[in-house]
Amino acid sequence: MKYVILGNGIAGVCAAEAIRTLDLEGEIVMVGDERFPPYSRPMISYVLDGSEPHDKLPIRPADFYESMKIKPVLGQRAVSLDVENRRVQLVDSTCIGYDRLLIATGADPRPLRAANRDLGGIFYLRTESHVRQQVAALSTARRALVLGGGLVGLKAAYALLKRGLEVTLLITSGYPLSLQMDEIAGKMVLDELLRRGLRVLVGRSVRAFEGNGVVQAAVTDTGSRLPCDMVIIGKGVLPSRDFIPRQHIHVDLGVVVDDHLQTSAAGIYAAGDVAESVDISRGCRWVNALWPEAAVQGRIAGLNLAGRPVVYPGSMSRNVLRVYDLDVLTLGHANPGPEEGCRIVRSGGPGKGRYRSLVLKDDILVGAVLINQVEQGGVLRALMENRVPIRLSTSRLMAPDFNFACLLP
Repeated sequence: MKYVILGNGIAGVCAAEAIRTLDLEGEIVMVGDERFPPYSRPMISYVLDGSEPHDKLPIRPADFYESMKIKPVLGQRAVSLDVENRRVQLVDSTCIGYDRLLIATGADPRPLRAANRDLGGIFYLRTESHVRQQVAALSTARRALVLGGGLVGLKAAYALLKRGLEVTLLITSGYPLSLQMDEIAGKMVLDELLRRGLRVLVGRSVRAFEGNGVVQAAVTDTGSRLPCDMVIIGKGVLPSRDFIPRQHIHVDLGVVVDDHLQTSAAGIYAAGDVAESVDISRGCRWVNALWPEAAVQGRIAGLNLAGRPVVYPGSMSRNVLRVYDLDVLTLGHANPGPEEGCRIVRSGGPGKGRYRSLVLKDDILVGAVLINQVEQGGVLRALMENRVPIRLSTSRLMAPDFNFACLLP
């Protein structure tokens, strides 16, 4: 059996390890566009802020490929996939045949449409190469502009503030983390960032950059000019699936998979940030680009590739972070629209030191936002994943001592 894994990130690595638990002799070829050893992508922000050295990024030993009997093909990307003849073509025109294929190509930074985007000093924050270049540029940087109010943008802004730069965070929405939380929670996070000295501009986008070879300023859609000598773009990611033939494989935002992580083409699986599977809280297909979820998907896909049927239960958005003095936890579909028929129960808020928002649909918990007092996050997550009906009074549901025992008859 010949397995080809496209991608050497956490999903691809966990898939290869799972295959080897069942098939010690099958040929494994792993294609990766990065030559660096498999590494922890979430840790690159710690390298940027100086709390961890670059050489702490790898998550597997130097002999990983050799010890797992994997043939690595590095510095390459797939450019086409021939489903009928079972082969993948790489950027250098090399073709690799396969018996079973895993698409674990991850995601690429969402491109920024702005004039003069190619000026020096403008970076994305996605790979170890990106952060290596950013750290090298710190010695001459004084004023930084960070684009995007999501997790990447917040981590980048924090890192550059810690490095001593003047930082402006530019957000298109009205508050940070707008995809993860409601406006009340978002405004609490915004107030904390402002209190800590971060300049935050909301409701604005960059339309152009200025500079002579190197960025010197950004021009917003309102016409204002923001001087800067370093820019980090954190505007989200898009699944890397341009090489996939739509006539053979179902592709939406991501590569659509079934409950065994198999695509619509037999023998071809997908896992990680490129895969679109069922979202437990939303009850529909969704791409949840989460590091721990990619690891789980990779392992399950690997077992299925090697012939052991294992069902993937679905994913759910979840984030835990600390924003200075705020502990923040978000779960599931935490900010639904009014047309979705959800009931939202809230307590706390600005000035009270804590906040809790629980989103229910038909007595099932589908989303939550907790700021400070986040200890019940594990209980809430379990209720969501198991879709446990909740028929309690609002006061009991929001009580600090709420737990599973409250649901017993």
